[in-house]
Amino acid sequence: MDDVLVPIFVCGMLFIGMPWLIFHYVTKWKQAPKITEEDERLLDEMHALARRLEERLQTVERIIAADNPDFRPARTAEPDDYTFERRN
Repeated sequence: MDDVLVPIFVCGMLFIGMPWLIFHYVTKWKQAPKITEEDERLLDEMHALARRLEERLQTVERIIAADNPDFRPARTAEPDDYTFERRN
């Protein structure tokens, strides 16, 4: 009897259960809220502010390093390859 039930159960799960699960989560994903233009603008403003603050920090570190030769900055300057042309 198990020789008949197991293949039927497996086929049911494979051809009914899996597609239902996939389509369920695809529709949930499509109904999820998207990022708005205002959110993108706010993120761009925050990124620009962060860049300005980073430049100010580097300026302060250069001033301190000029006054005190034993000063070591907390981290090294890393190039930022961010571009605003990455939009969808």
